[in-house]
Amino acid sequence: MRKLILSMVTSLDGYIEGPGGEFTPPPWSDEVEREWPEWGMEAGGLFLYGRVNFVFQREFWGAADTDPNSPAAGISYAGTLNRAPKVMVSRTLTGDPGWNGRVLDGDLAEGVRALKAQPGKDIISFGGAGLAHSLIAADLVDEYRLMVTASLFGGGKRLFPDGVRQDLELVEFKRLDVGSLILGYRPRR
Repeated sequence: MRKLILSMVTSLDGYIEGPGGEFTPPPWSDEVEREWPEWGMEAGGLFLYGRVNFVFQREFWGAADTDPNSPAAGISYAGTLNRAPKVMVSRTLTGDPGWNGRVLDGDLAEGVRALKAQPGKDIISFGGAGLAHSLIAADLVDEYRLMVTASLFGGGKRLFPDGVRQDLELVEFKRLDVGSLILGYRPRR
């Protein structure tokens, strides 16, 4: 049985989006590239996205296969990510979403449990805030892998929705050269 790992970047004050849905990329370095996206390519056998994040990522990364001048074309793992199987969670879209993906049919909890029961490498969810909140609220996350950046957003969308209480066990801790931390936690069940 494979694990569902929720892999998210968060500000020190706990926000994954700034005010108004603002996306703020984390500070970057070669070490961050090795420990964050390259780790995901190695650990993941299936990638789980919310609709908005899936569409955004598909447009950015998909260009690497068709436009040699795109920003994604120069990134070493673009082809690996483009070929990797993906599942998009959406209440509004059906059919083939492209980018080697499919839409999760039916109930989220039931669908994710079925994905976890399949053989293979772990499921990595890069989320989107809505999907992250749904996965957390349904207690579907087997591990949290968070990059905590040395920044304060002062508002926006929090990673953890109000009302969720859970004891966690620290399973990973790395300090990155840009001042960010990678923290891995497993729920105590």
